[in-house]
Amino acid sequence: MLASSETRPDRRPSIVICAYDVADGGWDAVEDLSGAIWHPAGARTVPVAAGEPARLAELLSRHLREADCRAVLLVGRTRRSDGFRVQMRAENRTLDGAHRLSETGPALARTTAPVAEMVRALKDAGLAADASSDDEDDAGGFLLYSVLTSLPDDVDVPAVGLLRAPAGVGQITLDKGVRAAAAAIARHLSPLPRARAN
Repeated sequence: MLASSETRPDRRPSIVICAYDVADGGWDAVEDLSGAIWHPAGARTVPVAAGEPARLAELLSRHLREADCRAVLLVGRTRRSDGFRVQMRAENRTLDGAHRLSETGPALARTTAPVAEMVRALKDAGLAADASSDDEDDAGGFLLYSVLTSLPDDVDVPAVGLLRAPAGVGQITLDKGVRAAAAAIARHLSPLPRARAN
């Protein structure tokens, strides 16, 4: 007979975490030698692999249309800082930066993730960190803008953010930073209502 905890629906909201650069190894979602996926307290982690940016933007937007998905954390690199950076906004521009991505969209889209809490969590984990409005020459800003502007108007606003790790940082430090930022986001998420969790 299954324990009641095994038969009840999981009411934790999910956080999609996507290290979007195909050339970068990305963060390690596995918690330990058991092969279990790491989850922050109060939420479930859904790792999404890197891919072609336009397709990846659509995939991430689809995740956010699912009832249990309440956050997306994009993970990339910064070449402008020796510390972690939480990007606060994204510009309306194509992947190559030559044109507007949307002729009718706003010039800027502001992140909905708890930026100050993410920076504080990174610092509490012993990592150098700050927040920045600067975009960089990679797919991060394109993805952030695409996902933010694809959100439907009739739902609670999910947390969407972009964390940039220093270009030369190793896997252990990268994982530590991603987990600290995701945990900060998770602290702002409420359990799913019963109707949405079923």
